[in-house]
Amino acid sequence: MRPQTSFFKSFYYAFEGIKTAFRDEPNFKIHSGIAILTLLFAMFLGFSATEWLLLLFTISFVLVVELINTSLEDTLNLINPEIHPLAKKAKDVMAAGVLVSAITSVAVGVALFLPKLISLLK
Repeated sequence: MRPQTSFFKSFYYAFEGIKTAFRDEPNFKIHSGIAILTLLFAMFLGFSATEWLLLLFTISFVLVVELINTSLEDTLNLINPEIHPLAKKAKDVMAAGVLVSAITSVAVGVALFLPKLISLLK
């Protein structure tokens, strides 16, 4: 049986995973860049605590789904570098999950930002 990983070592591995995703995955870079710009814009607009919670949850949701997608793709590629129909299906379904999370984040963004922008322009 493998020895249990220490609490701090778990954080180290998690940050290594984020660093690896940022370094190796173009889509993770794109999502992260959009997230940073969105957070800066929310600061400028003076979001309420509730709006911040919704925004942070939505951003986290997209990034987590992207990380899971990357993990699944890499695992499937490790198991079988050839394109197997079931591996393709799994990758396509996970990519659809990323797309759904991104579309949902746009809807949440519109709901949060549009009223503030309208009142700002009045």
